Amino acid sequence: MATSKKSPKRGKRGSKGTKTKSTSRSTGARRGIHARYPWKEELNPYFELRTSAIQGTGAFAIRTIRKGTRIIEYVGQRISWRTADKRYDDEKMNRHHTFLFTIDDKTVIDAAVKGNDARFINHSCAPNCEAINDRKRIFIEAIKTIPAGTELVYDYQYERSDDHTPEDEKFYKCRCGAPTCRGTILAPKSSGD
Repeated sequence: MATSKKSPKRGKRGSKGTKTKSTSRSTGARRGIHARYPWKEELNPYFELRTSAIQGTGAFAIRTIRKGTRIIEYVGQRISWRTADKRYDDEKMNRHHTFLFTIDDKTVIDAAVKGNDARFINHSCAPNCEAINDRKRIFIEAIKTIPAGTELVYDYQYERSDDHTPEDEKFYKCRCGAPTCRGTILAPKSSGD
């Protein structure tokens, strides 16, 4: 499964407008990453935002969502890890709370800037959705049929490094309450640990 997961910042490692020429085709289709998708501007047809028992605001299905449905694109400002490290300093935060999502080794999405409602989909160790990296765009898809009224959740699987401490485990504490909860939003430890 080739998916990018939401990831914590990497600790110690680390516009002006222009005039455009008017043509007879004023509403040409945009392609690639700049393509217009309804979930960027309109209300999402699959979920609404409500208070969550897991964390703050959550996304709840307003109708049955079938397995395999692409629910929403995770959008926001695309920035470098260097910029993300400057914006969000874990050592200065009381608890971890960002809307960063890893695209690749160089780029992350910061949904706190120009983001959409995808940023409110919470973590769970027993997910009903997953994040898919489709040509450097992140989409949230249902991995099972989700009944109306159910909170949409996916496993963030934050990047785990060899130097994570018990304090890090507490800092990235999981609040999902699932019977299979591993206690942290960090990725599961590898079987060799």
